[in-house]
This record gives sequence, structure tokens and C-alpha cells, in this order.
Amino acid sequence: MIRRIITSVPNTLTCCNLLCGALACIFAFSAYDTFPGLWGLNGRQIVWILIGGAAFFDFFDGAAARLLHAPSPLGKELDSLADLVSFGVAPAMLLYNILLVWSQSWWIPYVSLIIPVMGALRLAKFNLDDSQSTTFKGLPIPANAIFWIGATAWMQSHAREWMASHLYLGNAIISVAIIAVALMMVTDMRMFSLKLKNFRIGENFERYLLLIAAVLFVGVQFIFWGLGEAIHQDVPDASASQSAPEEGRTDAPSFCVHCGRELPESFEWGQFCPYCGEKVA
Repeated sequence: MIRRIITSVPNTLTCCNLLCGALACIFAFSAYDTFPGLWGLNGRQIVWILIGGAAFFDFFDGAAARLLHAPSPLGKELDSLADLVSFGVAPAMLLYNILLVWSQSWWIPYVSLIIPVMGALRLAKFNLDDSQSTTFKGLPIPANAIFWIGATAWMQSHAREWMASHLYLGNAIISVAIIAVALMMVTDMRMFSLKLKNFRIGENFERYLLLIAAVLFVGVQFIFWGLGEAIHQDVPDASASQSAPEEGRTDAPSFCVHCGRELPESFEWGQFCPYCGEKVA
């Protein structure tokens, strides 16, 4: 009985990975909605957190299986299915819903569907290749998801300023970028692996160092983000003077302050963005 419980621990962690991925897919379709009951986070931010949680469970399910001497064919297949949902389908759904707002062409959002397709091929190849125990061939599917977290976060944080000073790159270049990252998952290029055969520091020093550096980087980013939000709230008048329309103001907004999309020439202050539905004021 105890042995059965022990052997179930890795698969339980894998199921938690899958649950995070399924929830991320749901919240991806509310990418521009705000959830007051979840600390005021918007759908995009919740998806990022859920994918990060899935990565946490994905890292420790394999480590737990090796530590508890409980690897199994069932666990291997279940892990691949969970990874496809959490790191293939979920980021693709987030990118799809963001591109519905950003892109001016109906077909561009559907290009994101190549991500789970290439992810499925990558996982199928991985399950049949015993040479990827210490290194990876091609971009691991969790790394693909983390890349799209960073890309969509940049679109939210800096897109308005960037689009105001650069020309639109075009649908072709955006499509090529999505396809290129997806194809990296099925290449034979050797890449570094974070897999732990054991927890000894000497044998995994580089892996631990990389993990600590990543955690510190994310932590510092959140600290500066929190400080920026606090400063912004402390000076409401300054921000209002930059965005709120003054009485008799004749100039019109060029870009939406929420999604960064270029607004029609006839658009006026106080109207709702036709792309993301937020009020531009």
C-alpha cells in the first residue's frame, strides 16, 4: 500500500501540470479581461502564472520519479500528454487571442496553431529517442512556452512605445517568427538539459546555478514592476495630465494605451478601443 502511494507521487505531480495547462487554456480566451477576485490580474497574467506552475510540476515530477525509484511507462506517456497541453496548446491559445487583437489579417492568429503541432512531433520523437537523457535535441517544449510568455509580456509592457516609433513589421515576418520558433522544437540541434538524475550539487552545479539565476531574475523583475506600480499610483495627477483629454482638446489618440493597436483617424478620446474594448481616456 505504501509503495503504491509512493509510486503515485510522480504521476500526481504530472496531473497537476496538466491541470495548470488546462486552466491556462481557459484563461487565454479572457486575455484582456480583469479578474478582481484574483488580485486584479488580467487573463494574460494568469496564463503566465499557470504555465509557470506547470513548468514547476513538470520539473519535479521527473525528479520525484528518479528519487523515489518509481519511473514507469505510464508516467512517461502521461508526462508527454501534459506537456503538450501546458506548453503547446496553452501558449498557442494565448498567442491566438492576442493576435486577434493585434493583427489586421484574419489568418494571422491561426498561424499560432503550428506551436502545438510541432510540440506534439517533438514529444513523440523524444519518447522514441533514448539519447536525450542528459541533453536535448531541439528546443524543449517548456522552453518554447517560456519564450512566448516573455514575448507576450513584452507586447503588453512596451508595445505602445515601440509601435509609436517603428513601422509595423508585416504579417509575413510575424508568421515567419512564429513558425521559426516552432520548428526549433523538431531540429536535431543539441541543447542543454535541466533534468536531474539525482540532487547532488556536484553533479548538477550548472543546473542549480541556472535555476537560481532564473529565479533571481524573475524576482527582481517583479520587484521593479511592483515599485513602478506604486510610484504610478502615488502620482495620479501626473499620469492623468498625460492621458486624460483636456477641455477643448483637439488632438486625437493615435494608439490604444491598453493594447497598442493603431486607432482609426476618426477615433476620439473617451471612446472604447475597437480591438480590445478598453476605454481610451
